[in-house]
Amino acid sequence: MTIAESMPATLTEADRERFRASGVTSVEQLYAINGEPHPYIIDKHTDYLTPLLVEFIAQVPYYMLSTSNADGSCDVSPRGDAAGAITVLDARTIALPDRPGNRRIDSLRNIVTNPHVGLLMLIPAVDETVRLNGRASITTDPELLGTMKMQGKTPKMAIIVDIDEVYVHCARSILRSGIWSPEKWPDPDNVPTLAAIMAEQKNFPAPEEGPGKKRNEEYRQVLY
Repeated sequence: MTIAESMPATLTEADRERFRASGVTSVEQLYAINGEPHPYIIDKHTDYLTPLLVEFIAQVPYYMLSTSNADGSCDVSPRGDAAGAITVLDARTIALPDRPGNRRIDSLRNIVTNPHVGLLMLIPAVDETVRLNGRASITTDPELLGTMKMQGKTPKMAIIVDIDEVYVHCARSILRSGIWSPEKWPDPDNVPTLAAIMAEQKNFPAPEEGPGKKRNEEYRQVLY
């Protein structure tokens, strides 16, 4: 039996009531359960980049951009590029190129109604991450966009982020996950593909995915 086949049909109301009965609903409860952070941890962020943070960001090829709309509905968008694609404009401002995607523009639609964003930046084989929170705006400035070309393609837009806080995050989550440890990686052929998941979600016929056909989507040939 597969994991999908063993899933319960639905969560029972008794289950939900049990979760509610043991719910955590206040900051005081959170600290009582989790303990108080050291003052150094509370104040470890700055609202500006230091030289070593700039050096770290210059080597980031992958990050996640978190946004929410005016109603508070949230979205997290994975974004990747060559290292150095995140432009540091000054100690309190960065710029992110907006590369071609599926045109849902979830992040951009959210930013025009709610500027608050969060970023989590990853570097392969590096266990620590950098977190950055700030307020975003969207620009079509030709001069800036011209500095963001990749493979001769200029992005149509860029996201400017004014930094509210930036800080490093320890390695525990990376170490727990083993994400940079090849011996812990699954066989890609045992992981459902984008095409198969979308077909299942929308009750479409399952795609043909014989040997050599998995993860061979056309978009892989057009990155910019």
